Amino acid sequence: MEKRRFGRTGHMSSVAIFGAAALGETDQAVSEKALDLSLKNGVNHIDVAPSYGEAEVRIGAWLPPHRDKFFLGCKTMERTADSAHQEMMASLKRLNTDHFELYQLHAVTSMEKLDKVTGKGGALETAIKARDEGITQFIGITGHGSEMPRVLLEALKRFDFDTVLFPLNPTLLSIPDYAEPALELLEVCGEKDVGVMIIKSIAKQPWGDRPHTSAPWYEPFIEAEIIQDLVSFALSYPVTGICTVSDVDILPYVLDACNNFTLISPEVREAMIEEYKEFEPVFTPPWLL
Repeated sequence: MEKRRFGRTGHMSSVAIFGAAALGETDQAVSEKALDLSLKNGVNHIDVAPSYGEAEVRIGAWLPPHRDKFFLGCKTMERTADSAHQEMMASLKRLNTDHFELYQLHAVTSMEKLDKVTGKGGALETAIKARDEGITQFIGITGHGSEMPRVLLEALKRFDFDTVLFPLNPTLLSIPDYAEPALELLEVCGEKDVGVMIIKSIAKQPWGDRPHTSAPWYEPFIEAEIIQDLVSFALSYPVTGICTVSDVDILPYVLDACNNFTLISPEVREAMIEEYKEFEPVFTPPWLL
């Protein structure tokens, strides 16, 4: 699998980054099968959070003999320094490790939340202290939502974050108010040497009132050919990689797509943006509204 430099971290991350939300409601055997498959396919980067159900516990039981093979990124949705510190220490215990490569302020979906985490007594203070103490090497910021590109642009003005994570797909880029700051954010990240992770690359639309037939809180595309197109779309932008979908049954298709992607020209990407604009955009999980 292709590897790309993860910004100033210098890590050569696989273009498929294991999205551990897929393990939130699985048992240990299924979780280890998904992790083994990812390792076999060349994945060397895990993204996890305490908000992902049992994911930290599942990974922690599997990780110790493989720890040196993975760049491990964890997150906190806590907004104060004290609560973030407590959550960080609990994550270390559940993951069976004594350090992260990356610790991220998670789901900072508005300027108000950005004010809280970067203000006096905010969670950023914990991340900085953790970096100083060697608990993490790098500090990142993540989020869902229609305002994410603008929030992240402001975040990079306030603090020299090493990485960002945000949604990108053709449907979102068909919305001018999202596309303009998203493309600006990619440019700024390139200038500042900030690592970029992408989520929702294969998101189709919200479930609405329809029954859920797969694990994600939004409806993903499940057809291998479409997944291939959308993965190639996302990886044709200046990003490090995509976080794999939160469904262990769809994971093999995403890994195949990451192994087989080819760069898509700007003209073809524009055609895809026009084609996918018919779908309703997926922005923010209900529990973050």
